[in-house]
Parts: sequence; C-alpha cells; structure tokens
Amino acid sequence: MPGVLGARLEHLYRTFDHLDSASDPVHVVRRYRTPADREIAGFCAAGLAFGRVAGVLASIEALLTVMGPSPAAFVRGFDPGTDGRRLAALGHRWIRGKDLAALVLILQRMLREAGSVERFFVAGDDPSTPDVGPALDSFSARALETDLRPAYGGRRAGPSGPAGRGRAGVRFFFPRPSAGSACKRLNLFLRWMVRKDAIDLGVWSGVSPARLIVPLDTHVIRLGRCLRLTRYATPGWKMAAEITAALRAIDPGDPVRYDFSLCHVGMMNACGYGRPQRDARCPLRGLCRPGAGRLLR
Repeated sequence: MPGVLGARLEHLYRTFDHLDSASDPVHVVRRYRTPADREIAGFCAAGLAFGRVAGVLASIEALLTVMGPSPAAFVRGFDPGTDGRRLAALGHRWIRGKDLAALVLILQRMLREAGSVERFFVAGDDPSTPDVGPALDSFSARALETDLRPAYGGRRAGPSGPAGRGRAGVRFFFPRPSAGSACKRLNLFLRWMVRKDAIDLGVWSGVSPARLIVPLDTHVIRLGRCLRLTRYATPGWKMAAEITAALRAIDPGDPVRYDFSLCHVGMMNACGYGRPQRDARCPLRGLCRPGAGRLLR
C-alpha cells in the first residue's frame, strides 16, 4: 500500500503543482517580490486563513491594501496611534482591528530584534529535533511577551493579558503544540516559507522541509482518515504529527509536499468520506475507506 499510495500522491502532486491549479491565499503573497515583504504578507495571510475561501481572500486583500506596496516597510514604520486607526475598520470573523494592530506590533518587534521573522523563529529552534513543534512553542511564547498596550490599552498584554478579555484576540495567531493545538495556520505559513515549488515560495533557508508538519484543516483531516494515515478522530497536534509521519514514510525529505493537493481534493468535494457518493469521484479511489468507522480520540 505505501508504494501504491506514494505513486498516486505523486501523480496528484504533479496535477496541482502549477499556479492556475486552484485559488489559494498563497497566490496573493506571491505578488510581492522581496523576501521581507513575502514573509510579512505570508504571515498575515496564513493567520487569516480560516473560514470560506472568498471571505479569507477578501480579508487578506483588505489588510494588505492598508499595508501598501511594502508590508515589511509598513510593519517597520507602524505607529499604533495613526496606523492603528486605519486598521480599526478591518476584521475577519472574530478577529478585530485591535487584534490586527497587536499582530503588527509583534511582527514589528520581530523585525527590530531579529531582522526578520525567520531569524526570530530560528532563534528558538533546535535543528536536531525531529519536527518544528518545540520551535513553534518557543516562537509563540516569545511573540506573546510583546508589550501590546499600544494596541489594547491597559496593562501589559501577555498570554493572559487584555487579548483574553472575552475573545482570543491576538493569541489566536500564536497557538502552541504543547497545548494540543494543531497550529494549522503557523504550519501553513512555514510550508509557504520553507518549501519551494510552483506553489510554495521558498523564502527561508534556515529550516529543513523534512521537519515541517502538515497544516491540519478540515480537508486534510477527512483525507487523512479516509487513507488511514491517522488513528485519531479529534483534530490536534497528535493528529497532525501522525498524518505527517505517514507522509514522511513516503517522502522523508519533504513530507508536506502533498498538503496542497490533498487539501484541494477536499475543497473540490471529490473526497467521499461520509458522503452519499463515497469515493466515486475521488482521484485516490481504491486506496481509501470512505465509510471508515470510529478512530481514537
């Protein structure tokens, strides 16, 4: 089965590995030419990548319009008193303008202290660890040490500061594997930055693609269960790591290379998991079990 599945996944990867294969937020990021602008635009775009695709793209475009032609320059020169008012009218689902201002303040601190988001990330990374989980823990913890009073007002806004008053606030952008989160949006950002092909941008050089974890969205969960890549039924870091481990057995050096194609098979409604048509339209038919029973929680 691994050899057959690998061949089918490779065919699926080649099918989707071109710019016109599907509408995706990463295509918005690609319009920027410099690495500095791509990593800032990429972090914001990945952070807002939840909900329906049309709404996601509209929210990303609205934020990047405010940021202007150079998102990195906007972040470096960000002034909460003036630029914060320009963000006040923006929002995406439960994310509000103040949360976006707080996010920009965190990114500004990363650029001032480390020079780039990549260098801020790798400062907490141990390349000898098997995956990026510990590095994500460090990245989010250090990010939320930023003084966010200019965005939220009041006392210092750390992990339990005013960002937590009644809603997730800026903490939503900085989840942690140690808390069980699948860290879908952070892993999506890392995929864009670290990998290089027709879809992913390959901006970073300090992290190995072999250590990435699959961004766990609804579609990857469905395909992961159909293909029996995971025993888990409840989404979280354990499920993401287990699906990645199964893909790593097929491609040890680049396990998340199949993420984009798997996700878009789900978005096309081709996967038959829990659906009347079962796998009749699925490009992976014959390898999956659309009627699979309960798995581990």
